[in-house]
Amino acid sequence: MSGRGVFIAFEGGEGAGKSTQVRLLHDWLRDSGHGVLVTFEPGDTAVGERLRAVLLGHETGELAPRTEALLYAADRAEHVATVVAPALSEGMVVVTDRYLDSSIAYQGAGRELAADDVARLSRWATDGLLPNLTVLLDVDPEVGLQRFDTPADRLEAEPLAFHRRVRDGFRTLAAAAPQRYLVVDAARGPDEIHAQVRSRVAELLT
Repeated sequence: MSGRGVFIAFEGGEGAGKSTQVRLLHDWLRDSGHGVLVTFEPGDTAVGERLRAVLLGHETGELAPRTEALLYAADRAEHVATVVAPALSEGMVVVTDRYLDSSIAYQGAGRELAADDVARLSRWATDGLLPNLTVLLDVDPEVGLQRFDTPADRLEAEPLAFHRRVRDGFRTLAAAAPQRYLVVDAARGPDEIHAQVRSRVAELLT
């Protein structure tokens, strides 16, 4: 459930262009007169900022996969309780750059933990809150990873096989619930992608 608001999540592997599409959607929603809140995971709370440093900083070193999954769930619990749920209760459109599917894809498929266990953990952390729409920007990891011009964080620096498993994890989730997902070829141009996203979001808002 998402109260009176509308909850939209952008998901995808590294270099998929989520930040660009979140910005374009925000601008369109704002210009259309909707109250909109843009947020992200991990790190868009005071607690989350500290967790993000642990999760993505190289100085952390190697984390046990279950530790990593639990830390992401802690960030998500705080994020939903203090940012997402209050905005939805006020009737806003909430757009997040990453949500629980990222844990299922990265810690489930990527780290090869049981996807059902990771999903249950996130459902508990979020009190069952699911997006009205999840936009999956699907990109070949070999293409996405080449789009960075900044030093890779701890997850970005994982080997290609890891990122291929992550992509497969995302695609499996979308195939299992097509009514709740919009899968977009992230190799297309930003404006073309935005047009697809805008069309689907407009259906939610009517």
